[in-house]
Parts: sequence; structure tokens; C-alpha cells
Amino acid sequence: MANKFGKLFSITTFGESHGPAIGGVIDGCPAGIELDFEAIQKELDRRKPGQSKIVTQRKEPDTVEFMSGIFEGKTTGTSIGFRIVNTNQKSKDYSHIKDQYRPSHADYTYTKKYGHRDYAGGGRTSARETANWVVGGAVAKQAIPEIKIHAYTSSVGTIQLDKSYQELDFSKIESNIARCPDTDKAQEMIDYISDIKKQGDTVGGTVTCVIQNVPVGLGEPIFDKLHAQLGKAMLSINAVKGFEYGSGFDGAAMTGSQHNDIFNSDGSTKTNHSGGIQGGISNGMDIYFKVAFKPVATVIQEQDTIDKDGNIVKMMGKGRHDPCVVPRAIPIVEALAAMVILDNIKLDKAGKF
Repeated sequence: MANKFGKLFSITTFGESHGPAIGGVIDGCPAGIELDFEAIQKELDRRKPGQSKIVTQRKEPDTVEFMSGIFEGKTTGTSIGFRIVNTNQKSKDYSHIKDQYRPSHADYTYTKKYGHRDYAGGGRTSARETANWVVGGAVAKQAIPEIKIHAYTSSVGTIQLDKSYQELDFSKIESNIARCPDTDKAQEMIDYISDIKKQGDTVGGTVTCVIQNVPVGLGEPIFDKLHAQLGKAMLSINAVKGFEYGSGFDGAAMTGSQHNDIFNSDGSTKTNHSGGIQGGISNGMDIYFKVAFKPVATVIQEQDTIDKDGNIVKMMGKGRHDPCVVPRAIPIVEALAAMVILDNIKLDKAGKF
């Protein structure tokens, strides 16, 4: 299994949803960075379960413990090891699916690939793994404080936030449990998720992310285009079904004269349909993209499925699950974006004398 993400700034992770702990090793972090541990924990608190009525009620403190690579509060330039202890496992909630394959989960494919699986909470395939990424991203953010990364909920089901990011106040993202910077739309989303939860069902949505103050020249023109790296990162998140940057799919309906970003004399552009990336390389404009999340696959409703012998059986989800994963995904999207940008800053410097 591929457990490493990144090249010069990288994170290698371990652990299962219902194992004793999850964790990882961060390599390539510059030396001498004075880490704000409270800020790192705050990022984890934004992702952790049990934080509001519209997310899974699993209670995990998600307290990160650093074990290496830091001395007197500063990074040493060596590997940063960390772990997050699991404290609230309820593996018995999954005993009923030991020999069954849940619809739209990785149970069937994982079993066929490896011959067996950890059925408790999805094991290694669980979204609990993303807590590790949030740690890596929180460290990356502190290595590039001049670069601002903001993600927010832009839709839940059919409820759309019909405003461009330039019209929004990012300081309002954390003002509500939907993590939508528009108060009225946020309440609509919260009410809808609550109603879906009562029905034992789930709903998807989208996250929009904006990266500002990115230097010109990050990314490569062929296989390591910056938008391709961001896309790979976002598509690695559990439940993600789509990624678009800049004009995205809307650009397919435009003419070239409408879509072209005309230059200003300073190299900036009058419009930004390119989403801050041209030819796979950052151009200094804001990078913005959207990530689509499917509805969580576990529903508290009876469904048909098959068991390990191919028999059609009835099953119903049990345990504690998100009715909508989007609000908890916000810090995950930001974390992966931060790691991609820092990795590319280091790669850009390594390619120059």
C-alpha cells in the first residue's frame, strides 16, 4: 500500500480506525520553525468526531503526541514522528458485517486485493486516517505562514452557496457548524443535514478552497502540473468524487475569447479563469478549486448486499457515522493543499542554483 505522500516535504502514515493508535512521520520540514502546538491541535479539533450534532458522535480527543524532530519547541530538520491514540473504539458495532460487503464501501475490493480485511470501522481504509494528514498540513502551514489557505462548505445536497469567494468573509467560516461563511445558507445546510440524519440517510456536498499569496513558478509543465498534484491530493480523500480548479467544467461552455485571462502590465491578469495555474505552473494569482464529496456510504436503512459467498442478504448500518462529511472535511482539504504547496516550494528551490 502507498502510505507516503509528497516528495521533499512528505508524510508517511500508519494505523487503523479501531487499532491502538494512528500516526506518522513527517520528513523534509525545514529546521528552526517554532511550532505553535495549540494551533496544530486546533486543526485536529476542527476535524475530530463528536464536535457537533451534524457529525458522527464518536468521541475522540484526537490529541497529537510528538515524539521526535522537535527540540525546545523548534523543528530540528529531522524526521518528526507523531501519534494519535484511539480511545473510543466500538468494534462490536461492525461485527454484523464481518462476512458481508457494505454497498459502496471498500470491503469487497479490499478483500479481493489482499485476501482479508479489518472490518472494524474499515481498518486502514477508514477516514480516520485523515487525522494524520491534518497534522502534516498543520505543520506545513506554519512553515509557509505568508501563504493563506481557506476552505469552506460551498454546497450540501442541492443547497448551493451562490457567491464567489471574493464576496465572502473567510473569518465567518468557523462561526457555524456547517463551516459555510454565509450565515443564512449555513442554517439551511444545518437544517437539511439534521433532517437527513433523522431519516437514517446521508448527503454529499462540495468544499471550495482558496490559496492566496502563492509565488509564481510552482509546479512542473508535464506530469507534475501543480493542478494535477492538487487533484491527486484531493481525490485521495475518502468520499471525494470530483475535483475542478479555476473555471472548471463551466469553462467547457465558454469560447476562447471569453475564457482567456488578459494580462495586466505587472503580469497579473484581469480575470482568473485559470485558477492561478497556467501550463501547470502557478502564476501568482489566487489558486481556487472545488472538491465534490459523495454521500457517506453507511446509511441506517435496510439494504440488499452480498456476503463472502455471494449470497444476497439484508443489512443495515450501525454505529456512529457522519450524515454529511463535508463540514469535517474542511481542515483535511486545507491540510493537503498546504502540503502540496510546501512540497512544491522546496522542489522549486531544489531545481535552482
